[in-house]
Amino acid sequence: MSTLSTTDITDVGHGDSLCCASEEGPSAATAVVKQETLSQTASYGTSHNELNDTLLMEPSDIKMYPTEDTPAREGQPVKRKKGPAPKMLGNEVCSVCGDKASGFHYNVLSCEGCKGFFRRSVIKGAQYTCKNSGRCEMDMYMRRKCQQCRLRKCREAGMLEQCVLSEEQIRLKKMKKQEDGTARTSAVSVPSPAPEMPPLAPEQQEMIEKLVAMQKQCNKRSFLDRPKVTPWPLNQDPLNREVRQQRFAHFTELAIMSVQEIVDFAKQLPGFLELTREDQIALLKTSTIEIMLLETSRRYNPAIESITFLKDFSYNKEDFAKAGLQLEFINPIFEFSKGMNDLHLDEAEYALLIAINIFSADRPNVQDHELVERLQQPYVDALHSYIRIKRPNVSMIHLRGQT
Repeated sequence: MSTLSTTDITDVGHGDSLCCASEEGPSAATAVVKQETLSQTASYGTSHNELNDTLLMEPSDIKMYPTEDTPAREGQPVKRKKGPAPKMLGNEVCSVCGDKASGFHYNVLSCEGCKGFFRRSVIKGAQYTCKNSGRCEMDMYMRRKCQQCRLRKCREAGMLEQCVLSEEQIRLKKMKKQEDGTARTSAVSVPSPAPEMPPLAPEQQEMIEKLVAMQKQCNKRSFLDRPKVTPWPLNQDPLNREVRQQRFAHFTELAIMSVQEIVDFAKQLPGFLELTREDQIALLKTSTIEIMLLETSRRYNPAIESITFLKDFSYNKEDFAKAGLQLEFINPIFEFSKGMNDLHLDEAEYALLIAINIFSADRPNVQDHELVERLQQPYVDALHSYIRIKRPNVSMIHLRGQT
């Protein structure tokens, strides 16, 4: 399997936050801060690609299941009979792709894969393109190849967009459930003792230790390359063009080293090199900015309101501005870094978040979504277990696939 270098990463984007409406569990919320284009790049002779990964979707007609009592009129949608879903026999198949069905989701008997795909598509307002003019026959193989026809088949099978809850609806639903639980608990005279949290599984502990070690190793290699970085000029003259160019070159080289750290870290993640080269590039191109923001948060010093690179290069907002960056770009970086710093995350949590961020199946141009999701899941499970042990008082944890 071929590997990557920083030259493969020509642009970066941002991910999206997804939620599950058919279950009560919250979804993963990935902190996202959009990067603004550096307006002075052209004057310094450095080019940057524009970011454009926003997905749009036109509303389409919704078809629903006919009831047993009332036949469907031709050309008019009808819905499945109200009430509890029929009992599963165990041999039902997905109405969309023919895979084994797990239950009725969004009004349709479907598998977990199609349920999640429909939920993500609705929440993102996704717009897909079919290379076969929308004539693909949907099955377990084609569902990974043509997202437009898969979404069309979901609607034709009867999946209802109005059944997908928004993030705000899920939040209100959780709050109501918590209030009901608090009211019931207060009515009990003798409170039950808090359950003891089980320890991390040995394989999870080993995985976390390896991630932290990998991260330190990548940081150490960058530190050894520190002498190669263009020095920060001592001349403070704001009108000196050469001084401004030297500052900008200094920041640019630090950014390149950060990107190289991310590539090196990703290549050491189990399973990453099993992906196709195209999927490797797609994942890295669209996750690099988010990971760099996580790294700046990890290096943020609230006492001096500065971000430290390579152990002893510290920069405040004024330094970023002197290098030619605009406030529209600087302020979100420091606000995000301060907010993350307030959570007091440790190295293990940051390493797990970065691994989860890299293996995000919903990135644009990713082909093998199911493999990427399988590679991500162990890190999601490990972070969920780790937070429950370290932060037992946290009542709601926003992790994909957890309830």
